Amino acid sequence: MKHIFSVLILSLFSLTTYAVEKKEVCKDVTDKAGKVVRSKDGSVKQQCKTTKVHKKLEGTPIPEKKK
Repeated sequence: MKHIFSVLILSLFSLTTYAVEKKEVCKDVTDKAGKVVRSKDGSVKQQCKTTKVHKKLEGTPIPEKKK
C-alpha cells in the first residue's frame, strides 16, 4: 500500500513540474531622471526577476459562425 501511495505522489509531482518553465527577465535600473544607473566598475546595474512561463496547449480551431 505504501508503494502505491508513493508512486501516485511522484506521478502527480512530475505532472505539475512539466507544465511550467522558469525564465529570468532582467531590466536596467534607472534613477528618477531616467538615466541608467552604473555600478562602481562601470557596468550597467540590472534588476532580475524569475517568472514562470506556461506552455499553451494546442487544440482544434473554432469554426466561424455564418451570418
